[in-house]
Amino acid sequence: MKFFEVIKNRTSIRSYSSKEIEEEKLQKILDVINSAPSAGNLQSYRVIVVKDKNQRNNLAASSLSMARKTKQTFISEAPISLVFLAIPSTSSIRYGKRGSSLYSIQDATIAAAYAQLAATSLGLSSVWVGSFNTENVSKLVNAKQDEIPIAIIPIGYSNEESNPTPRKSKEELFFEM
Repeated sequence: MKFFEVIKNRTSIRSYSSKEIEEEKLQKILDVINSAPSAGNLQSYRVIVVKDKNQRNNLAASSLSMARKTKQTFISEAPISLVFLAIPSTSSIRYGKRGSSLYSIQDATIAAAYAQLAATSLGLSSVWVGSFNTENVSKLVNAKQDEIPIAIIPIGYSNEESNPTPRKSKEELFFEM
């Protein structure tokens, strides 16, 4: 799939089939994550690949959709969830407070976005999950003391129609100086 097709086709999917993701596809996604740009090339993040059904159920139980006031059970449907952890101490060594409070979070966020684009290019679907109990997710993935969960990205084969959501107009978003 060409780049602009990937961008156009990436939508948030919240229903997944039980079909497993091929290991080759997973490895391609992980390679893309590893190639994501990061501040000072420090890669101040870590990614936990959650395949175990019980652990995915626990992640779902720790996630709450604030808009819908419901648990995000689709996390347990997807055969894989990637949990992105920022590591502030890695960035702070070079960049001080700005590194720990911003760059490490940006690094993890960029890596997660790259994962979603890679998944789309491979015919897989995903959704960004940012609404979760940080303490619970940290415990579930055995995060180190200095690691902060930033996003959960369930990945799998879609079980629903992909419908792009409305976007703001360019006039609302872009301004020249």
